[in-house]
Amino acid sequence: MFKKLCVAAAMMTVAASSFAGELVINGSTTVLPIVQKATEAFSKENPSVSISLSGGGSGNGIKALVDGLTTIAMSSRDIKSSEVELAKKNSVSPYRIAVAVDAIVPVVNNANPVKNLTMAQLKAIYEGKIKNWKEVGGSDASIVVVSRDSSSGTFETWEELVMKKARVTPRALLQTSNGTVVQTVAKNKNSIGYIGIGYLDKQTKALTVDGKVATADTAKSKQWPLARELYFFTNGAPKADAKTFVDFMLDANKGQKCVKETGFVPLK
Repeated sequence: MFKKLCVAAAMMTVAASSFAGELVINGSTTVLPIVQKATEAFSKENPSVSISLSGGGSGNGIKALVDGLTTIAMSSRDIKSSEVELAKKNSVSPYRIAVAVDAIVPVVNNANPVKNLTMAQLKAIYEGKIKNWKEVGGSDASIVVVSRDSSSGTFETWEELVMKKARVTPRALLQTSNGTVVQTVAKNKNSIGYIGIGYLDKQTKALTVDGKVATADTAKSKQWPLARELYFFTNGAPKADAKTFVDFMLDANKGQKCVKETGFVPLK
């Protein structure tokens, strides 16, 4: 249960544990804005701690942890058993900390008249079985499917909760971040994508799913069918500066406040 820090542009290419007073954080682009926000406040309290922050996806963050290249891996999914086995071979013991709650929200262009889809319809659209908006109450236009790439924890959660392991259509436009999904959907009136709740803004229109609305309350209660936790992973229980940062992230008046301010759902 951890989160966020200040920003030094590039990720270090040396083992994160080699330097005292320096934290390297890498991974999920969903978790990234929380960490960016928290970093500002944390750095004011801890000016001696240098932080290097980068995105790249949950899979890349966990790989960096396994390879000893990051202090904290940000992830929007749980670690896989195969990743745990690789970590053990490198004498790394992944330690999971939930830092926030998220809701994955399907979004469409503001000009799209569709307001609600069922889970079955979402699956069929992303499989490529439903190809035209008129099949789900929209205009007579081909659906442009926008998805995250395979290194994304959001993609893997979508694959698990929506696709039920069915393959996303090869026609899908794959994006590297929540932000690029928003931009793509905002520019194409026939597109559909999915993003973390913290990325919702006026550029796109959030859909309801099975008549349910994505909110902090429905995400925390799991009434929203696409709710999940967001994580930090460290090598063993966090120590030294990493522990200081994790404690900051879990503090209701500090890091958890940053979670709420970035549009995500605090744990407490």
